[in-house]
Amino acid sequence: MRARSSFNATLQSIAILAAFTTPALAQSRGRPLESGTAFAVTPYVGYMVFGDFVKGPFGTSIYSAPAPVYGAQLGMKLAPNISLVGNLATASSDIKAGVPFLGGLSVAHSTMVLYDANLQLDIPVTSTMSGVAFSPFIQAGAGGIHYDISESVISTKASNFAGNVGLGADVTLNKDFGIRLMAKDYIGKFNVKDATSLDYSGQTANNFAFSAGVRVSF
Repeated sequence: MRARSSFNATLQSIAILAAFTTPALAQSRGRPLESGTAFAVTPYVGYMVFGDFVKGPFGTSIYSAPAPVYGAQLGMKLAPNISLVGNLATASSDIKAGVPFLGGLSVAHSTMVLYDANLQLDIPVTSTMSGVAFSPFIQAGAGGIHYDISESVISTKASNFAGNVGLGADVTLNKDFGIRLMAKDYIGKFNVKDATSLDYSGQTANNFAFSAGVRVSF
C-alpha cells in the first residue's frame, strides 16, 4: 500500500509538471535547444524500483521497496554532442525481507543519496511530432549510493560503488528550455560489511529510476 501511495504521489508530481509546460508545448515550433549553450541544469522527480541486494535460501531476499526519487543534474558541454553530467538524487524507502507466501516484511527504513558523474552522448537525430522536437541521448558513468538505515533506536550507514547507464530524450520548448525524460539503471552491490560488520558479499542489483525534469540551458 505504501509503494502504491508513493507511486501515485510521484505520478501526480509529474502530471503537475506537464500541466505547467503544456502551454509552452503548444507554442513550440520544434526548434532544438540552443547549440551555443555551455551548461544545463535539470531538476527532476521520478520513481525508483530497486533490485534485491541480498538473496537467501528458499527464495528469501532483502530489498528496498519502490519509492519516489528527487534529484538534479548539471551538464557541461565538452563537444557539440558530448557533455559531462553530474547527478545528485535522494530517495527514502522501507527495507523489506522477502519471504515466500508472506510477501515483503518491513525490517528497517533507509534514506539513500545517489551521486554520480557521467558522459552524455547526444544522438544527432531529432524527431519532430506535432511541432515538438524529441532529441535522444545516452548516458554512462559511475558514482555511489549512501544509505542511512534506521529501525527503532538502532541506526547504521553503508556506502557502495554503483555504475550506471541511462537512456532519455530532451523535448524542446524553446531555445534554452525543455523537458527531459529519462530511464536510468544504477548497478551495484549493497555493502553488507559496511552496514553490519559481517564479511558477506551482497547481490549485484539493478536499480531503475524513471524520471521527468525541467531542463534549462545557459
